[in-house]
Amino acid sequence: YMILIAVTLAVAAIPEGIPLCVTISLSIGCSDMVKENVLVRKLAAVETLGSASVICSDKTGTLTEGKMTMVNMWCGGVAYDVEGKGFDPTVGGFKREGSGADGGGDLAVKSCLLMGLLCCNTTLSLNKDPETGEEKWEPKGNSSEAPIVVAARKVGFDESTAKGFKRVLEIPFSSSRKMMLTVSDVTGRDKLCEGGMPLASGTEVLSVCKGAPNFILDYCTERLMEDGSVAPMNDRDKQSILEVVDRYSSKALRVLAIATRTFPKLPFDAKDEDLTTDQKFQACRQNLRLVGLVASIDPDRDGVPQSVVEARGAGIRVVM
Repeated sequence: YMILIAVTLAVAAIPEGIPLCVTISLSIGCSDMVKENVLVRKLAAVETLGSASVICSDKTGTLTEGKMTMVNMWCGGVAYDVEGKGFDPTVGGFKREGSGADGGGDLAVKSCLLMGLLCCNTTLSLNKDPETGEEKWEPKGNSSEAPIVVAARKVGFDESTAKGFKRVLEIPFSSSRKMMLTVSDVTGRDKLCEGGMPLASGTEVLSVCKGAPNFILDYCTERLMEDGSVAPMNDRDKQSILEVVDRYSSKALRVLAIATRTFPKLPFDAKDEDLTTDQKFQACRQNLRLVGLVASIDPDRDGVPQSVVEARGAGIRVVM
């Protein structure tokens, strides 16, 4: 405090020293900013920055990495933790919540991820940065689909796997439907994949819906169980599943539901040009079978939580 008292006395005794003191203080502030890799062109900017009381910041890609990552999954009545961060499918796996047992080979997990992949248009590839020469995994497409594509790659499903299922119909996501729907040809298959959901004899097409859980659950009449069997779904079951959704949502996770239905043939005449997209959608989304839930989050950038704490400690309110 002796320095503060000395400066106060100097200013009180010689008022002409005020501009000099202010200029020196702001110059010190500029020097400190340069150490933080911030270049200040005008001294007045330091004063303005020092008087800030609110920071308004974008969240996605600024406070977060902009890399949606699947961290939880629920299927077959079992909850799973998904390990790994970012878009690298070679890191992490699936662990049963509680026991920690490996769940990457479970029937419900493989079925849910493959169906999710069949209802995605996003691709994942390993690209080399032309500037640094570093190789990194990059998705191309919808950010909400990227976690599904990455997670599916962790259990061995890639774009070539999806190409083995000819897509017959695609109805994109819309704000009114709250879901996306695809129909794929599964003629000649008795199961979805090796170790996956069994398909009834005579099944030729597979309809898959991916979207908001509360909307998809309204159309579900049954659900896939852990052993591959199918159980009817009542209101109590739907309520318990919505509780799982709420548990994930309370952790700031983005939750998507995946449901399916098999048909011996398309439930509408594909040659009828008068059919609207909504009519095709309604025909394919009736009596769905819930396969599972996937929950993803955009991870915080390194240092962001500490920066927010320090800002609040300085009396600055952070608004996202």
